[in-house]
Amino acid sequence: MTALTDPPHAPLPRIIQGGMGVAISGWELARAVSSMGELGVISATGIDNLLVRRLQDGDPGGHVRQALAAYPDQDRAQKAVADYYLESGRESGQSYKRVPLPSLRNHRVAWELAVMGGFVEVWLAKQGHANPVGANLLTKLQMHTLPALYGCLLAGVDTVIMGAGIPRDIPGVLDAFAQGKAASIRLDIKGDSTGEPVLLTFDPAEYGFGGRTLTRPRFYPIVTSHVLASVLAKKATGSIEGFIIEAPTAGGHNAPPRGTVTYDETGQPIYGERDLADLNEMRKIGLPFWLAGGSGSPEALRAALEQGAAGIQVGTLFAYCRESGFDADLRTQVQERAQSQRLQVYTDPLASPTGFPFKVVTLPDTLSNEELYRERPRICDIGYLREAYRDEVGKVGLRCPAEPVDAFLSKDGKLEDTVGRKCLCNALMADAGHAQIQKSGYEELPLLTSGDGVSALTDWPVGYTAADVVAYLRGGLA
Repeated sequence: MTALTDPPHAPLPRIIQGGMGVAISGWELARAVSSMGELGVISATGIDNLLVRRLQDGDPGGHVRQALAAYPDQDRAQKAVADYYLESGRESGQSYKRVPLPSLRNHRVAWELAVMGGFVEVWLAKQGHANPVGANLLTKLQMHTLPALYGCLLAGVDTVIMGAGIPRDIPGVLDAFAQGKAASIRLDIKGDSTGEPVLLTFDPAEYGFGGRTLTRPRFYPIVTSHVLASVLAKKATGSIEGFIIEAPTAGGHNAPPRGTVTYDETGQPIYGERDLADLNEMRKIGLPFWLAGGSGSPEALRAALEQGAAGIQVGTLFAYCRESGFDADLRTQVQERAQSQRLQVYTDPLASPTGFPFKVVTLPDTLSNEELYRERPRICDIGYLREAYRDEVGKVGLRCPAEPVDAFLSKDGKLEDTVGRKCLCNALMADAGHAQIQKSGYEELPLLTSGDGVSALTDWPVGYTAADVVAYLRGGLA
């Protein structure tokens, strides 16, 4: 295994900034946090579409093109600029040129762009300081994980964090990529009982990087229980350097409650003591861990350290600071509603096509509004959350419960699985100000996610910075 980025005695961060959504944890936020000596984290989710949409919006500040000028394969980098860059940005009402929807057999273009996207985001986050930078990916996005991950390593990412699933294969992938070798992950196929594995493989040599050795980053899986942490520590395909222990109050995707799921009067899943990790057992594993979910305060940092944690991971406070990738109008709207106590977060058991509960901020002009959700034409043109399935003749295909109902049913999907499902792919792009305009003229609406701690925004002025958050949290170290 190639050596880790930093020596074992290097100090661990007390504060890890959450890896949130599509571009919310963008390079500007990650760079701001890392510059202060904590661990800034970019989100590598949707990184291929994010790359090309920034270019089509005129690449304000020239940052994307600056990073692409440092990309090791200039032929591919300049082709991406030629294909997507619009000097004056899109015209009013103009749709974004799409990344070709990848399939199991035809994904070359999407994967090339994902490698570039991962590289660009990490490269930009690492400019102007010498501190570590992390990257967050979703385990559920199997079709898109390997190329985005490789792009992050290509830019020298120091830590990889993954949740929304069980990333058992990722440590071995990091080992292989660091050694310049191909790596594979096993594709999860819903309802498959054949036992025939389908592998997704990324070979650096096929993308112009054969024989290139890279520094192997640390790996911190996100887990909700000490049981899963113990299993990963023992059975993962390579080394794990720590864990993020996430409570059900964290934003984004939540693990379903353990055991029989029950719901409250509003339809939200009910979590209990069984859904909290036993920190006594975590300490026995012997690896550092950080507490996430409801940890955005100096008191929480102090309590975490007293319980043997290395620190905390904080999402919500960073999500609404000035450097985050949230659309500025949305960010302001959330803060103003929080300050007037008109903001709610609902743990929606149906919204996400993954089947995981998903925390939704209720805002009138977003897809959290049932009427607006029903008015949206169902379309699947990004496809990150598609699931693999095997048809009657054994062929493996991809489908999404949020796609047009007839299309989903034609792929052996069940009607009940389509109820309440929302297109998170398009909605999260809209959160970051990159809403697609469909051929019908329909402009995609946002759908915000946040941890339960969003109510704490009551005490924060509009326009606060990442430095303000870090200084506030460090008050727990006094």
